[in-house]
Amino acid sequence: MNETNDRLLEVKNLVKWFPIKSSVFKRTIGNVKAVDGISFSIRRGQTMGLVGESGCGKSTCGRTILRLQEKTSGDVLLNGQDIFALNREELRKLRPKMQLVFQDPYSSLSPRLPVGEIIGEAVREHNIVPKEEFDAYISRVMDVCGLPEYYKERYPHGFSGGQRQRICIARALALSPEFIVCDEPVSALDVSIQAQIINLLKMLQKEFGLTYLFISHDLSVVEHISDAVGVMYLGSMVEYAETAKIYSNPLNPYTQALFSAIPIPDPDAHINRIILKGSIPSPANPPTGCKFHTRCAYCMEVCKYAVPEWLEVEPGHFCACHLYDTSEAKAKASETMERMKRENVAVGGKEVL
Repeated sequence: MNETNDRLLEVKNLVKWFPIKSSVFKRTIGNVKAVDGISFSIRRGQTMGLVGESGCGKSTCGRTILRLQEKTSGDVLLNGQDIFALNREELRKLRPKMQLVFQDPYSSLSPRLPVGEIIGEAVREHNIVPKEEFDAYISRVMDVCGLPEYYKERYPHGFSGGQRQRICIARALALSPEFIVCDEPVSALDVSIQAQIINLLKMLQKEFGLTYLFISHDLSVVEHISDAVGVMYLGSMVEYAETAKIYSNPLNPYTQALFSAIPIPDPDAHINRIILKGSIPSPANPPTGCKFHTRCAYCMEVCKYAVPEWLEVEPGHFCACHLYDTSEAKAKASETMERMKRENVAVGGKEVL
């Protein structure tokens, strides 16, 4: 299988902005740049971890990929098919192939439906199996996810958080998907239960050939489950590489700071924790140039003006940072900086900071 066909999901320059409306005339006066031009791909049967601070756009990225909300621009290809080019009926046929496991197992399940109906509702809607096989099919799915058959008649309020998350996973698995977005699926669970859910996801991936986009704050969990990792900051992708490569050699200063916060289970180990100064800027008014320059210890003058290029610093290891600019990229960034300085002087405006 060639490299192109091996990619189940391809995301190209995806942008999702939310308009800010004025209170009186409802005119658009700005945009919250939740996802601001990110690109990546995921191979079949593999897991890509997506990490970053709260509010950086991870969940918005996942939901936009699934077309639960419309894009502003960019392309999302599943099996080479442009998801946003599909009409309503075509999208409905594709829905079973891409599923979502929500972060909160408490609010993502209807309290009015028994477990069997929660798992089987979409199965019946999409005619996944004939009516006479429906009950046995739901039982098989529940068994694979570690749920006894007698849970079918019980309601969500009678289960623990880990059991509810198993129900959410079973609901997604019942549609025979190829691609699942796991939106922080273990963040609301105890550590021991987290391990069970992670092991379940890995077992299901091996057995059914599933492909995951795994969104999480827990960097240790991401390292354990992911084949590749992308790091987001303020709507942009700042680094991407295979898991072993990015954890052993993080290049971007933001990635270095993020990974330095990973706890080490050794009381005698010395942790070189990198403390970031200031708070994350508003996505409605991000800084010019590199978005991270307001908090970066390595900030140079050019960082305040020119957006760093997305470059392959080493084979398979991509980074957007002026520290790794090629000579061509340096020349282009310097030209941009000088032009912006001249324009500011010419109009008499404020200096770009």
